[in-house]
Formats: sequence, structure tokens, C-alpha cells
Amino acid sequence: MYTSKLNIKLNAITALIVLTTIFACSSEESEGPESISIEDFEIIEQVPVVVAADEDTGSYATCNADGANETRTSNDLPSPVNVGLIDDRSCYANYKESVIDGTTWGIYNITAGSNNQDAANTLDPRIERSLPRAVSTKIGTYVKFTGTFRILEVADARGTNQDGSYIAQAKGKHSGGGGSIDPAICLYRAYPVYGVGINADKQIAFDIYAERILERGGEGTSGREIVLLKRVDKNAQVDFELEVGFKQDPNNASKKIHYCNAVIGGETFNWDIPEADRATESKIRYGAYRVKGGRAQIRWANTKSEKVEI
Repeated sequence: MYTSKLNIKLNAITALIVLTTIFACSSEESEGPESISIEDFEIIEQVPVVVAADEDTGSYATCNADGANETRTSNDLPSPVNVGLIDDRSCYANYKESVIDGTTWGIYNITAGSNNQDAANTLDPRIERSLPRAVSTKIGTYVKFTGTFRILEVADARGTNQDGSYIAQAKGKHSGGGGSIDPAICLYRAYPVYGVGINADKQIAFDIYAERILERGGEGTSGREIVLLKRVDKNAQVDFELEVGFKQDPNNASKKIHYCNAVIGGETFNWDIPEADRATESKIRYGAYRVKGGRAQIRWANTKSEKVEI
């Protein structure tokens, strides 16, 4: 049995533990696992973790001159390679781009305490892009996002259960009240996995979890669940697809399903959102969001957005 923190240094030099758990979350953003059990392990060769060509390293300041922005949308590039409207709430660094082996990557770097747009000690830093929302709830309506991500670093609030950073999220308002005025439906959160031996204290991989509502407006330990999806290596290029929309219930022609289906690295993770009849829209955001400690560095390339409204 392991403690509640995911960045555990393993006892065996050649072993990494594959973790699986379902655990509770706080009102707006989840905390961490209350317990973790061993499901399986895999033996790996111990080689030094590689620093990515576009990775920030070494010491850093929370805010920097090249991260200053007057508003949430004022410091995007003139023609960014990544699709969507920028939402920059970090003074650490503005959105930048890098070119590696002919591929242009959008750079999303944030640090703890760097939100210079919202009231102090309220919302987490983020640099995200919002995509066009669908306001129809008719069967056949959907929004879809595809892209490729690389994760170089995620938040680590040492000694707490507040690790991890979001790379994408499905959102959508609902009727009848309850919860946030702009609620998240399902967030995809990466937790750090640390190496041992020559890689001790280094993030070498990331466990991707889906943090999803159990009811409309779901918050807190009774309103959301967090489910392990898969593990990805640091700096690995991982294809990502997320589609949120409405389809007919195959078991009842008079009802519809509000679905949130993801494909991550070729693996499909389909999920039906609760209370489809209360939904009023579908929306997707991606980038880097949430950092309770340390720094998060996410890269996105080959991004595309699609919306179909019936």
C-alpha cells in the first residue's frame, strides 16, 4: 500500500509501479488519491531522462517580463499554430512556439502563484485555448478537438495531495442550477511519476486521469470521480482526440445521450455525461491549467477544431 501522493520514489531501482485508483476531489479542482494499491509493475532500463529541446530547466521566478499580459487575451501570437482563443492567466511566460523536426509546437508554461488576472488566492494559473461552443442540444450536435501533446513537467505540491496539471477539459452549462456558473464536465489531469536511481527526483512519466462529474454541477467528494486512464512517458508525442455531443439513446428512442469521448494514444475512453436532459451546451478547452506547486510545461501540435450544430 502506498501513500496518497503520486510522486513516490520506488524502492526497486528497476521498477515502476502502474497505479490505479478512484478517489474524491474538492469543490472546483480535485485533490489527490486517498489510497493507492499495486495493480502491476513493469521493469524498465534505467537511463538518464532526456531534457526536451524546448523545455525550461533550472531555477525560475514566478513572474517574468516576457510573461506580462494586461488581459487574458492580449498577448497571443499574431497567427498562432494552435487553434482557439487564448486565455492567459499566468505571468510566468506568454504563449510561444518551437519547431522540432519540422513540427511547430505551442508552448504552455505556468507556475504556482502566477495568476495575475484573477483575485489573489482564488483561481489557478492557466494558459488555455477555448474552442467554439455548441449551444444546440439536438441529436447529432457535437464539438471535436484533435491534436498531439507532449508533457514535460506538471505541478508538484511537495508533501500534499495537490499534484498534477490539466491538459484539456470538456465543459458545458446546464439548466436547473447547481455548481459553477461555467462548470467543467470532465478534466484530463496528468500526475507526475518520478524515477529512481539516476532519475531520482525527476519526472519521467505521467499518469493521465479523467476527473468527471457524477451529477450536473458536481463538486466535492460526492460530486465527482477520478479515474485512471493511462500512463505516458515524458516528452512522448501522444495523439489526443476529444468529442463532446449528443446522440440518440440506443435503448430508448425518446431519449438522448450527452457523451464525452476521448482517444489518447490510440486508446478509447468513452463516457456518458449524467443528466443529458439538463445540458445546454458543449465546449472544449486545452493547454495547461492548474499548478498548486512548482511548474507545468505542456506542448500542443497539429491542433484542429470542429463543430456541428443541428
